[in-house]
Order: sequence, then structure tokens, then C-alpha cells
Amino acid sequence: MSRSGGGGRRPDSRHDQPTQAPAPPFQRGTDRGSHYGSGAAPSSSHAASTSTAPAPSSPSISASAPSSSSVSTLVEETEQKLTLAALAAATPPPSSSQAVGFPVRPGFGTVGRKCVVRANHFMVQLAERDIHHYDVSITPWVTSRKINRQIISQLINLYRLTDLGERIPAYDGMKSIYTAGPLPFESKEFIINLPDSDPRPSSSTRLRERQFRVVIRLASKPDLYTLQQFLRRRHFEAPYEVIQVLAVVLRAAPSEKHTVVGRSFFSTDLGPMGQLGDGVEYWRGYFQSLRPTQMGLSLNIDVSASSFYEPILVTEFVQNYCRDLSHPLSDEVRLKVKKALKGIKVVLTHREYNNSHKITGISSQPMSQLMFTDDSATRMSVIQYFRERYNIALQFTSLPALVAGSEARPIYLPMELSRIVAGQRYAKRLNERQMARANAYNEDTLVNKEFGIQVADDLTSVDARILPAPMLKYHETGREASVNPGFGQWNMINKKMFNGGRVEVWTCVNFSTRLNRDVAFQFCQGLVDMCNSKGMVFNLRPVIPISSSNPNQIEKALVDVHNRTTQQGKQLQLLIIILPDVSGSYGRIKRVCETELGIVSQCCQPRQASRLNMQYFENVALKINVKVGGRNTVLVDAVQKRIPLVTDRPTIIFGADVTHPQPGEDSSPSIAAVVASMDWPEVAKYRGLVSAQAHHEEIIQDLYKSIQDPQRGFVHGGMIRMLLMLFHLCARDGVGERQFSQVLLHEMNAIRQACASLEEGYAPPVTFVVVQKRCRTRLFPAENNRCDLTDRSGNILPGTVVDTEICHPTEFDFYLNSHAAIQGTSRPTRYHVLYDENRFTADGLQVLTNNLCYTYARCTRSVSVVPPAYYAYLAAFRARYYIEDETSAGGSTDGNRSTAERNLAIRPLPVIKDNVKDVMFYC
Repeated sequence: MSRSGGGGRRPDSRHDQPTQAPAPPFQRGTDRGSHYGSGAAPSSSHAASTSTAPAPSSPSISASAPSSSSVSTLVEETEQKLTLAALAAATPPPSSSQAVGFPVRPGFGTVGRKCVVRANHFMVQLAERDIHHYDVSITPWVTSRKINRQIISQLINLYRLTDLGERIPAYDGMKSIYTAGPLPFESKEFIINLPDSDPRPSSSTRLRERQFRVVIRLASKPDLYTLQQFLRRRHFEAPYEVIQVLAVVLRAAPSEKHTVVGRSFFSTDLGPMGQLGDGVEYWRGYFQSLRPTQMGLSLNIDVSASSFYEPILVTEFVQNYCRDLSHPLSDEVRLKVKKALKGIKVVLTHREYNNSHKITGISSQPMSQLMFTDDSATRMSVIQYFRERYNIALQFTSLPALVAGSEARPIYLPMELSRIVAGQRYAKRLNERQMARANAYNEDTLVNKEFGIQVADDLTSVDARILPAPMLKYHETGREASVNPGFGQWNMINKKMFNGGRVEVWTCVNFSTRLNRDVAFQFCQGLVDMCNSKGMVFNLRPVIPISSSNPNQIEKALVDVHNRTTQQGKQLQLLIIILPDVSGSYGRIKRVCETELGIVSQCCQPRQASRLNMQYFENVALKINVKVGGRNTVLVDAVQKRIPLVTDRPTIIFGADVTHPQPGEDSSPSIAAVVASMDWPEVAKYRGLVSAQAHHEEIIQDLYKSIQDPQRGFVHGGMIRMLLMLFHLCARDGVGERQFSQVLLHEMNAIRQACASLEEGYAPPVTFVVVQKRCRTRLFPAENNRCDLTDRSGNILPGTVVDTEICHPTEFDFYLNSHAAIQGTSRPTRYHVLYDENRFTADGLQVLTNNLCYTYARCTRSVSVVPPAYYAYLAAFRARYYIEDETSAGGSTDGNRSTAERNLAIRPLPVIKDNVKDVMFYC
């Protein structure tokens, strides 16, 4: 199953528009993972594979023969096997008994043409140091890392030469400091006075100071020797505590100079800023991560950019939503403004001191009507308060006030006197020279002299291979029955789809007011002709006449089309929809069609439809074919059963993904999706299921479930089980490295239980691979002018794979650049095998993964992520449309709600109609 993380906006291609090779966006900054495989319970997007005979058929949720005890005992057995079996192939070095063992690398790949690439990894050398870890307690407690750093910086300045024994500590901004040797004490208390950045006016000319009590206590002594043993492959468990110490040291200086966002640093000094509109700008910055590799420690640096709020008056910000501020905001605009401003810090411009306030909301009344009770119990308006207290006549009295403070003691702030604080991230590619510029650690006293860390100045040269593209099979009746793609792309000229779908009952509804009926008719005629020319069997005549409908009555129009079709005793196989001219209705159309009416639809933008472009017709035809049950192309090796461990035995490839709501959408659930191939041995047609789960829950909860029913007894269900009853293979996406063990234990248990619930003893071999789409490694050609090593955009060639120097010291992982970048620097995907009962070779898994990337249904290009994971991502984002109107219209909810409260609010997704689920409706 393939799993993908990250919420965020859908890509522009979401409106069923064909794209050349859309890459799924992922919003979170951490590395995410997915996996794919072959056989009876693998997940796709990475290589998880299982091989098995077809599972016995049974209803999707059924009281099956295996007892509850026989299924539940699999949990302990699977956990034990996951912990021990992965290391059985080799004599294991010492390792923690608590650790989950991942498969060791089975060797290195040899297939493909050898080459050298450069990676944005800088090798790190360590000197012998006696590392000490100290706990830090600051009273009163401070949540701001920035203020914490100011406190510790002041402490170091005052006491470095005395109480600290001339040590320079590295501070993580919260509760830990690290030193390159012992401090003269095991526990000590310090009193630090910090100038108040928000002083109140007083008769004293001196600035008021804040006093903090800082207690430093010895916590542990991280041992560099364990890291050295791990890097020498004499210890299997990565010493994350030691790596964390070194990461804190390398982050110390940039954390003081720049704005920190996760593991990235941003500043107006790191490059030119840019305007994004709506009161948002972007800043340049860079990401860094310290990681163990086969060559030793590596510092991965990737330059990036992030969005920040512009430091402007709130009234200027609000003008992005409403130009006329002299009238009250409409309810719709007020909700948008409330959602956009919630959580932002502002400072008041009418006061001498720089006191910041965090916005919790905006008032429901305009300031002209807003009353409050002051400290003297006098009832007055906000306007009156500012006139009497500060002699300020507020200008925009029709606007609501910003609300800060607590619910019990709200603080009302006029928008026109509130300025947004600079450097607040708006949550809701670089060349080699720029990356190297971020690496200035050898000039850092703390890094270089105190801790003895040396960081190489140049990017790392890495041995790589370029895998050959697979042969693709098309229908024999075409002039070209097969193709060998070059540079990761090909076209449909002289080719016909491998399996052309049949469309007998169809029609079109046009919601665009700019397209007249004649243009809509010409568009449909051109599209139908293209479908037929590419091998489909498409009825030339619509079941009911092509119609134009009011874009303000979309649901009524869809129901009317459905009713008119069913009155003729026919079921609509395909509804072509020309979208309204104004965006915003796509999600509603998909929800109504797929969960209420059972209609498979193809949406088209009116701008594209009016052009009557042949290339557009061809791209849309590819999507229509898989939506009506066809297949566009398959691998020649799959047809001829020449794919080891996949075509040898009946195998299913699963893909799984989890998408999360946008930042601030506290009321929305996360959505999990699982897809599974249904057409062994070709493995090109995937059925998808979706499920809602707890807000930001990363582990898929609904893979397998069982309940005790009073009438039916022990009842089994879950997405994996429902798909296993049809056929099996598994891929997983959206997993960070620190979650590998947790995800593997939970989801492998679910897979095993699902298999056992179908038939006693049914346990097909599984390979579980995590796909990390958002890895920050970049690969560059070692020689830019060689056409045999670069594509036309100057990127490395599709099929470039790396499994040596910069990969994990012992575990089975590799980087694969399977696509040709349309623009910018191509980003490889990292594949990490967490479980492998099929014993893939390095070549076997790498070639399989690369070849599958050429079978993506929506375009004639290889894609950057293995298709099962990609399809799961598409299915999960499609399902978010089903609940979007319900959870997003009212803005974000109280951010103080507990996780338990949010989880109680989870409602099941609307059920997708069976005829829709049976095809690749999400494409």
C-alpha cells in the first residue's frame, strides 16, 4: 500500500485536466515515505511485495471461518518476526533488543550504465570529544525558542570564563545543552536578567528587566564510539541521540541568525524576497540534515524558500479580501479574514514599546458597536476608549476588531493600529554554488574548534547507474505495438491503447456561460473521435442531448441528467462536464457524482475545451479510458511474465497514502487511501478505497478491523481485507524515518490479520517498502556538457539510481530519479525496504520500481513516484473533496481542543458508489 503525507492545496491538475507528469505536492517539511511491493499484501509506491495464490472470495465484511483467537495471535508472532527475522540473513552485530530489525542490503545493483553524479551531501569528519548532555530548566517557563536562546546566550556571555569552565555549550532552544567536555559542576542554578523587549512606560528611565532562574543538571554522556561503530557496520541500531547532539551543534549558529522552520532556516539576508500576493511574501533559506551514510556522516543541505506574512498593517492585509473598508465586512469575508489572521502576532503602532499580541479571532460586531468593561468597571466602546485614552480617532469603525488574550479576558485591537510582526511563516530550486554557500561551518568556532567537527567544502561525488527504460506494450492493431521510451517520455502517435474501454451510454453537460452549445458539441465530437482512434469503442451519439446548465444550479443539473438517463432504463457510463468559468465547484461535482449518483465523470476546463486542441483530446482520452475500465499501456515484461517475484505467482501491488488537512483546519480529519492492482500479471489497473481517521494521524487505522456482532459473530473488515479478497500487493507512502518501526509493526500486523481472516494459515510473503517523495537529496551531473549523461534541461537522466555512498550504511535503500523534470532540478525519490520476505535483489527491486514508473495512466511520461503510491495520493485527495464543504466553510476551530475531542468528531466519509469504485475514478 502506498502512503503519502501532507495536506495542503491540491495541484492545478486536480480538475481532471491531463498533465504531462504531475508531481504530487506535499506540504510538510519532513521526509515522507511510501512503499510498494508484489504478491499478497505489498503496498505500492515503494517495493512491498507478496506472492500468493488468489485469495478465496467472500463479502467485503464477513463473518469468516478463522476464529478471533487465531487472528489475534498473529500480532505477537508478527512483532517477533519483524524484530528478529530481518537480521537472520547475516550474523548480526550488537543491537538493542527493543529495536525492529530492517532488512540488510542484499548487495549493490549492477544493471545499467555506470556514471558519476554529484549530490548535495557534505561529508563530516569528527574529532575525539567527551560529549556531555545537560538538562536545562528555565523558570518562569518560556515557550519561545528565540527568548530561550537569548537567555542562554546571556548566561554564556556572563559565565563562560568562570562557572562554565571556558566551555561553549550548544543549545537546542528548549531543554538541552551539550558540551565538548564536562562542566565544573553536575548541577548549578543561575539567575539571568534579560532586558524586557516589551517594557511598559514608567517613571524610571531604565528599561524594566525580566528575571529568569536557570538550572543546569548533568543528564547523560552520549558516546561517539557507538556512532563510529555504527558507521563501521559493527552496530545495527543507529545512535540517534549522538547524531542529535551533532545536529544541535551544527544548528546553533544559524538558529540565532535566521528564522527557524523545522529543519530549515530562512532570512531576508539569504536571497531576494518575492511577493506572493494577499499579504504574503517568500524568503530564501536552506534545509539541513545530518545523516549516517556508507561514507560516514553526511550533512545534507538543500536551499529552499518559504512563505511569510508581510509586515504590514492589518487593514492593508484585509484589503486583499475587501477593497472597501468603509463598510462592514460580509459574513463570508469576515470568516475568510478570521481564518487568515488567526494565530498571527501583531504589534500596536500607537505605543512606544513593542508589545506583541497573538490574534485568536476577530469580533463579530464592527468596532462602532463593540462594547467592553474597563478595569474601573466602566462600560465603554472601543472607539471611545482609544479617543479618551490615546487621543486617536479611529478611521475604519465599520471593521471588526482583532481579538487577542483569553476568552475570559479578551483584548480588542483596532486593525488600523496593528502591524503584522515580521518573520512569521505563512503555514497555510538552488544551484550548487548557492548550496555550498550555506555551508560555512568550518568558520564557526563552536562547530570547528569547540566540538572538532569538520564539514567538507564540496558536494560529494557519487557512483550511479542509469537503468534502461522498459519496453511498453500497446494494442497489436496499432501501427506501433510497442515502444521503447527515450528520455522518460513518448507519445501516442501510431499507437492504440492496450485495452480500449467501451462507452455506450454517455452525455455532456456544459456549465460554462462562455461556451455556446455548438462549441460544446464540437468539443465532444472531437473527444469521441480521438477516443475511437486510440482504440476505445465509444458510441458517437450521447444517450441524451448535450446540454448547457446554470452554474448556480449544479446539483440540480446533475440529478436531472441522472434521472433522464435512468428513465430510459440505462446507466450512465460517463458524464463529460465542462466546468463553470469561475473555479470552486469541482469538489461539489465530484462528491455528487461519485457518492450520491454513481456517475463516473470527466471534468474539463472551458478554456481548454474551447481550443479544440488535438493534444488535449489525446490527454483526456487517456484518462477516460482508465475511468471506464481500460488500460492504456502495460509492460512487455509483464505480458510475457518476465518480472521476477511479480509475474512468477499471482501478485497484487498495493499503494497507500494519508493526506492531512491544511494548517489551521483543526476540524478536518486525515484521510487514508489504499489502492490495489486488479489485473495480474500486468499490474496496471488499480481499485481504490478511502477512509477518514483522526486529525493528523499518520498510521493507517482502517487496514484491518474486526467486531463482535450479536447475530453474525466475529466480523472482519478493513480496506486491506476488502482489496485482498480481490487480489494482493502492498506499497506505503508518507512515513518519516523515526516512524518506520511504529508504522511497520502496526501495518504489517493489519496485513497479516487481514490475510488470516480470509483463510486459516493464509500468509503470503510480503515486501514492505517506504517511498520518501520529499527527500532533500539532489543529484547533479558531474559533467554538464555531456549529452549522454544529461537531458535537454541539464538534469540527470531518467532511470538514474544511487545505492552506494550516500545511502544507509547497512539497510536496503536507494535513490531513484525515474522521471524527466519539466522544469527546475529533478528530485529523486528515496525507497527504503522495511520488510522483505520475497528476498528481492538490489537489481530486482530497482528495475521493478523504475519500470512501474512508466505505467502511470494519465500521461505518456515516466513519473517521479511509483504509480501505486501516486494513485493512492490521488484517491486520498479526491476523498477530501467529499467533506471539504462541511469542514472548511466555518473556518478553523478552537486550537485548544484536545486530540480526543477532535477524534470524537470524526465522521465516516460518504460511501463511493460500487460502479465508481470498480474503476480508476481518481485519475
